[in-house]
Amino acid sequence: MTVAPPEPLVLPVDTWRARERAHAERADALTADHRERAARGEKHPVWDFLFTYYSYSPAQLRRWHPGPGVALQDAAQDARAAWRWYAPGPGPGSLIVDRDGLEREKAPLLRTVERILRATAARPGRFGCFGLHEWAMVYRQGEHRHPVPLRLGQEATDAVVDSHELRCTHIDAFRFFTPEAVPRNRYLPTRETQPEFEQPGCLHAGMDVYKWAMKLGPLVPGELLLDAFELARDIRLLDMQASPYDMRPWGAAPVAIETAEGKAEYVRRQRGFAERSNALRGRILTAWSPAGELVG
Repeated sequence: MTVAPPEPLVLPVDTWRARERAHAERADALTADHRERAARGEKHPVWDFLFTYYSYSPAQLRRWHPGPGVALQDAAQDARAAWRWYAPGPGPGSLIVDRDGLEREKAPLLRTVERILRATAARPGRFGCFGLHEWAMVYRQGEHRHPVPLRLGQEATDAVVDSHELRCTHIDAFRFFTPEAVPRNRYLPTRETQPEFEQPGCLHAGMDVYKWAMKLGPLVPGELLLDAFELARDIRLLDMQASPYDMRPWGAAPVAIETAEGKAEYVRRQRGFAERSNALRGRILTAWSPAGELVG
C-alpha cells in the first residue's frame, strides 16, 4: 500500500531566509581556515582531504536546502529558482524541492546510497582495526602517497603492521594498501560488496556520511549537511593522529596505536564516532523519507 505524502510545510520568507543566512555563516566559519590557506597556496596534510578527496567546494557546502516536503514562501524570485531540482510550490511564488524529478533521474545512485546508509546503521560496529589502514598504505614501501615523515621510521612502521592483523572493511581505504599489505587483511572488500562490508565502527564510513549527504543534494536539509561535515572533520583528525605519519607540525598530536594506551584512546573515540555517524544516518533517512518509502 502506497502512503500518500504529507502536505508540504510552508516556511514564511523571513523564517527560511534566516535559516539560509545562519547556514551560510556556519559554513563560512567551518571553511575559513581552508579558504585562507588556499588563497595563499598553502597545503595542509590533515584538512585538505576534506576538500580534495571529498571534492566538494566551500561554495557547495554553504548552499542551503530546506529538504523535501518543505515549500519556501515567496522564493520564485530568489536565485534558487534557477537551481536544479526546484519546482513551483503549493502557494503563489513558492518553491519546493523537486523530489520526484530528482529520484527519477538519479534512481540507481539513490538506491545505492539508501542501501549503504541503512545497512551500515543496522550492522554492529567493529572496533579492532586500530586505524592500521593508514599503516598498510605505507607498509614495506619506500615511497609514500603523502610527503610527510613517518613517526617511527619505515622499519619500525613495518614491524607494527607485522605484529597486528589487518581488519579493514572499507574499500576506499583497502584499495590504497601496498601490494605486500593486501594479503595480510582479514577481508577483501570490493566496490560491489561495499554495502555488505560497511560498518559504523569504520572511521572512513563515518566520514563518508558527509559524501552521501552531499550526493543526495537538496534531499538533505542544510543544517544536517553541516553536521555531517563536522563529523567528517572530527574523524579526519583522529585518522591522522593514529596514522604512521608525524603530524605534530600540523597540530595533530599522535595517538600511538602501537601501545595499549593508544589503542584504548582510539577505540574510545571510535565508539563515539560510530554513535554520531549512526545518528546522522538515521536523520538523513528520516529527512529524506518520513514514510519509509524511498526510490523504487
